[in-house]
Amino acid sequence: MTVVKEGASDLHISVGRHPTIRVSGLLVPLVKKNILSPEDAKGLIFAMLSDEHREFFVKNKELDFSYAHEDKVRFRVNVFFQRGFLGAALRLIPVKIKTLKELNLPDILIDFANKEQGFFLVVGPIGHGKSTTMASMVDSINHSRSEHIITIEDPVEYQFIQDKSIIDQREVKIDTKDFATALRSMFREDVNVAMIGEMRDTETIATAVTAAETGHLIFSSLHTNNAAQTIDRIIDSFPSDQQNQIRLQLSNALIGVFSQRLVSRVSGGLIPAYELLIATSAVRNLIRENRTHEIDIVIETGLETGMVSLNRSLADLVRSGEISADNAYKHSLNPRSLEGLI
Repeated sequence: MTVVKEGASDLHISVGRHPTIRVSGLLVPLVKKNILSPEDAKGLIFAMLSDEHREFFVKNKELDFSYAHEDKVRFRVNVFFQRGFLGAALRLIPVKIKTLKELNLPDILIDFANKEQGFFLVVGPIGHGKSTTMASMVDSINHSRSEHIITIEDPVEYQFIQDKSIIDQREVKIDTKDFATALRSMFREDVNVAMIGEMRDTETIATAVTAAETGHLIFSSLHTNNAAQTIDRIIDSFPSDQQNQIRLQLSNALIGVFSQRLVSRVSGGLIPAYELLIATSAVRNLIRENRTHEIDIVIETGLETGMVSLNRSLADLVRSGEISADNAYKHSLNPRSLEGLI
């Protein structure tokens, strides 16, 4: 299949365009394929849909689902309407779940996977490997200890092969009504570890934080740029009269925030740059006291405790020859500060 053969991450189906793949972050039209007509796009998209999915899509105008092609490759698919035509974006999901080492991610993430309880967030822009990182951390648990792991996803992406752990994967709209309902049920399912694909509403966030407080290890993701913004986003999603309560709960439950983005490598392909916040007692105090604006400083000065700033990660990649300085500046949230590290 072309997507796999070319090492692409995504495939786009859009009327009036050649099918287009994304390779190393760049869109590449498949010019040897015909430009897609409305009938072509509809035929390709409807061939992937079950009767149930087709009915849901026609009614709601958009749909997320997973699709397997001949049991060889899997995709996370979003289908939608645009100018009255059908379109789709397919994200390739590798069959094999890579280890943290294979993903060029830091060993310290294993320490968080080995925790008995707590709330760990993997954040970053859309399409920068958050799901892959969480899957790798969960799979490390699967191969190292006996736990009951549950995933709540929309749709199910990586398919885990159970090893030492029991892994139940629940897909929203198929296996459960929504994230919040599945999370509430988790309390009656003797669960040790839960992976929540995405936190989309206050009820899901509140239930996830409570679960982390009550003896569960919870992994989840948010589309935020860094640790400080992540904490603010969580707290600000609640009404003002509930913010002090969630701030207190979050300060007790949080164990870490890992923010990542994929950067083009000099040698080709992508490599992650990241920021890591560890919930030390100082960080918990900042959350409780509504001083999250000071978290960036704590990360920058927290190297001895294992924390890593995004600029330090980018600078390390530049010095090792993995990425160019120009690419480092493009991904930095504070380019002026980066200058002093490169």
